[in-house]
Formats: sequence, structure tokens, C-alpha cells
Amino acid sequence: MIKNSKLTSLLLAGILGASLLTGCSGGGDTASSDEVKKIGITQLVEHPSLDQTREGFIKALEDNGYKDGENIEIDYQNAQNDNPTSQTIASNFVNDKKDLIYAVSTPSAQAAYNATKDIPILFTAVTDPVEAGLVKSLDNKDGGNVSGTSDYLSIDKSLSLIDTLKLDVKTIGVMYSTSEVNSKVQVDALKEYAKTKGYTVVEKGISASSEVNQAISSLVGKVDALYVPTDNLVVSSMPIIAKTANENNLPILASDEGSVTSGALACAGVDYYQLGYKTGEMAVKILKGEATPADLAVETMDEPVITMNEDTMKTLSIEKPADVEVKTVTTETN
Repeated sequence: MIKNSKLTSLLLAGILGASLLTGCSGGGDTASSDEVKKIGITQLVEHPSLDQTREGFIKALEDNGYKDGENIEIDYQNAQNDNPTSQTIASNFVNDKKDLIYAVSTPSAQAAYNATKDIPILFTAVTDPVEAGLVKSLDNKDGGNVSGTSDYLSIDKSLSLIDTLKLDVKTIGVMYSTSEVNSKVQVDALKEYAKTKGYTVVEKGISASSEVNQAISSLVGKVDALYVPTDNLVVSSMPIIAKTANENNLPILASDEGSVTSGALACAGVDYYQLGYKTGEMAVKILKGEATPADLAVETMDEPVITMNEDTMKTLSIEKPADVEVKTVTTETN
């Protein structure tokens, strides 16, 4: 009886030990799986500024211990400047039960917002998130599942370049997408600013990239400078616009550095890499469970960075101002 009892005890101990080992092994796999957060990145179109926000966002995650393929899984989708595709991407992210959606541009953010009121959404490169219907206020005190960063910069800071570069400007042309809320906000601000400075504004609305050539050609000879807002359709067509403008001695004052590297003369704009990085830091708080989007106010970057294109400066015979800090770039060709 004693022998049988010992044998039974040994068998039970072995079974229990194996069970514990199996349980530990299975529990470890489950914990590992639970730790991997799924992040969906939806971007309207590829152009330098939007790309920089994505790069900054991912770098902020990495700097805080979140690495793709390890403890996070990043699913990057580009809508190729097609709003219905943005909506499809957002719906797919919801169906895939992403833990967080990072929306680059206003249309992408609106699509994500319309697709879910539960999954945390962080936007960037949105000029006016209130007008876009993403948040009720910039302090986001009544916020839901959405917050992020805005690339808004007051029009007087953007167009201070006219005086800084000593440009002879009386008439300003502006091209913009008629379907982007961001663009309407900026064009309205431009017209209000123009009244205070005595400028005349000539508008040219477009709805597709196929209209860009005709639009820029129609402005040549009628305006003294071209202002380019943070408009995704226009900015993604900047190489075409810059080629025509530079050939006709028409200076382009842009709102983002990416446009300058594509041939625009200059911009006084935000640093989009840093804007994305700042959004990534917000994402870290959400991923760690330290905050929800409703706890996070919309953030902006107030001080512009002046960037000038050396190639365009030579073409237009314009010199870099000596009394202002200026970053210079050259034209990038594909």
C-alpha cells in the first residue's frame, strides 16, 4: 500500500508538473500575443510632408520601445488620393480590430472617424480639426475617441515671406482642392489677410490632378506670386506646378518643406517630421494605457521654419535674406 501510495504521488506530481509547464508555456504565448498592438496607418497620398509625419510617428514609437514586428504590428495603407479608398481602408481597420488608427491628412481622419467611435484615432496634418468635424474644440475636453496634431499656421506667418524676400506682390494666386475642408479654411484666411494688406487674390479651384496644368497656366501672367496651402491634391502635383511657375518667373510661396524640395521658392511652415513625432508621443500614452484620446488636447507647432530652394532662387534671381535664419534645399527629381 505504501509503495502504491508513493507511486500514485509520483504520478500525480509528474502530471501536475507537466500541467504547470504546459500552462506556463501557453500563458507565455498568450501574453506575448496580447502585448502585440495592432496599429493602422491610413494616409491619403504620398508626398514629402505627409511621408515625414509618418516617419516621425514611427520614430517616436521606436524611441519609446514600440517596434514594428516585435511588440507592435504596423499596417500602412495609402489611398492614392482617392477619398472612397480612404473610407475602405478605415472600414478594413475597424474589421481587423486595430488597437489604434493613425490618420495622416483630413480626408483620412474623417474616414476613420466615420468608421469607428471606439478605436482610438490620432490624426496629423489636419489644419482645422474643428471645422473638419473631428473634435469639438482644440482643448478636446468634450473629446471622444479622436485627438492628434494640427499643422495650422496663421496666414500672416506664412505670407511674411513676401516682405522677408522683398517680393513685389500686388496679386496673389491660389490653387486649391474644392473637396478639402482644410483648403477652404486657408483660402478664406488668405482673403481676409489680403484685405488688410491691400493684395488682390485670384482663386483657382480644382477637383482632380488632371486639372492642374490648365489651372497653373491660367494664373501665369495674372498674378505676382502663387500661394500654396497645405492642400494634398495641389501639393502632390507640385513638380508640375513648379515647372510652369519657374519657367514664367512666378514665385511660389508654399506651406510645407516638401513643396520647396519639389521646386517652390520658399515656405514658412511647420516641421512635419516633428509634428508626426509629437503625435507618436501621444500614441505611446494611449498604448501604455496612460491616457485616452479624450484626455489629450490637440497639439500644434507655432513657430515656422523658413525653407528656400537654392535652384529656384537662381532661376528667379532671388537672394537669401541675410538677417533671417533660413534652411536651404535643392530640388529633388524622381
